[in-house]
Amino acid sequence: MKDKFATTLFTVRDELKSAGIGPVFKEIAEMGYAGIQLSGLPPGYDQDEVAYHLKKNGVATAGMHVSFDRLTNEFDLVRQEAKKYGTTDVFCPYLPESLQTESGYREVKKTLNALAKAAPELRIGYHNHAFEFETQLEGMDALAYLLEPREDNAIFAEIDVFWVAKGGHDPLSYVEPYKGRMPVIHLKDMTADEDRTFAEVGEGIIDFPPLLQWGERHGIEWYVVEQDVCKGAPMDSLRMSLSNLHRFADALQEQKQKK
Repeated sequence: MKDKFATTLFTVRDELKSAGIGPVFKEIAEMGYAGIQLSGLPPGYDQDEVAYHLKKNGVATAGMHVSFDRLTNEFDLVRQEAKKYGTTDVFCPYLPESLQTESGYREVKKTLNALAKAAPELRIGYHNHAFEFETQLEGMDALAYLLEPREDNAIFAEIDVFWVAKGGHDPLSYVEPYKGRMPVIHLKDMTADEDRTFAEVGEGIIDFPPLLQWGERHGIEWYVVEQDVCKGAPMDSLRMSLSNLHRFADALQEQKQKK
């Protein structure tokens, strides 16, 4: 399981601007992360530099986050970039407010399915926040509508467990329909105080071991740590999250051996 732990660069977006891609990738790799999800890269980043430092530091690409605008307007370039990084997973990470409507979600679902059909070598997916739970379509919330597990829907899930909890749902129950349809899951914790804000994995109220067990049974390839806002240094937060994930993984392995 430990070889499936990754982090998304969105957590260290400011460090990428100040320290640069090479030093950030090196520090993440030295922490023990097996993969890096590409998101939050500085404007005008050099794709060859990104690919070079991934290879140099021996970390895999745990998918890419690509804006809906770029997916619709630069998809051929996105396909080339994914190939350069050796990934098949491309996720839409957010939607502008103009698309957070019933008609908008219908457009998004149609567009992402069309892209998936045009690029069968890729897995096109969607990463949620909490706003999707505010809109109902066809008897379900907008996220369930986008990710509906039907043969004619090619959109893969990338559930963010924090935002599911923020939306008032139990993460473990919510992921259940996406067995075999979710190669990547986003892990972030929630504080126990009244703010219910971001916390390091294992330091809040979300129960991660059952999610890890579910993931091992149902096709998770990458457990991606993300923390949108950190109270201290983001690198310290990533280090703490990984340490706790390793602790969970060890405990689950020991539990499995005792059976």
